[in-house]
Amino acid sequence: MFNRITGKVTGKERERVFISTGSIEWEILTTSVSLRSFPSIGEETSVYTYLYHKEDQLRLFGFSSREERNLFLDLIKVDGVGPKLAIKILSGISALEFIEALESDNLDRLSAIPGLGKKTAQKIILKLKGKLTTPEKPWDPVVNDIVNALVGMGFEKKASQEAVKASLSNYNPMEMEKEELERALFKRALGLLSSNK
Repeated sequence: MFNRITGKVTGKERERVFISTGSIEWEILTTSVSLRSFPSIGEETSVYTYLYHKEDQLRLFGFSSREERNLFLDLIKVDGVGPKLAIKILSGISALEFIEALESDNLDRLSAIPGLGKKTAQKIILKLKGKLTTPEKPWDPVVNDIVNALVGMGFEKKASQEAVKASLSNYNPMEMEKEELERALFKRALGLLSSNK
């Protein structure tokens, strides 16, 4: 029914964001991950939405990315996982981390999410493993740029890709600025390629 709402952020609370569109203010339930992604009060943003309707309940859920909304929709298809638990799960882990834990059968990581026990984590793995698309990592464009730069310097593409991938394992890209990650990866990958010549 609603795909996306675009308007001004008028408020933020725990697991809620308020968006004003004209004379209507929407109360949207969201994850803590999305809440951190939305801009400050007074700024404009877009929220990918899902309208949940059941008996006497009408709730609007919203997410900062399509990937997170898609994961929410997949989670609520699992027996025993309702919208509230799905929001709790996605508040405890990023969409990317969740899919990686799911695909590697990392039951300990999944059951460590607040509100998610081992039994439900096992159900999620059984239902969703192999069926989800891993979203593009935010640092993928950085990796591609470095590989292209190294190829431009005369190194082979495959060797450049392997060197950048090996270098990436030494850093936590989620905690680094784009420029900082770019410099660190380039320097390390160049060092690896030069030492192999």
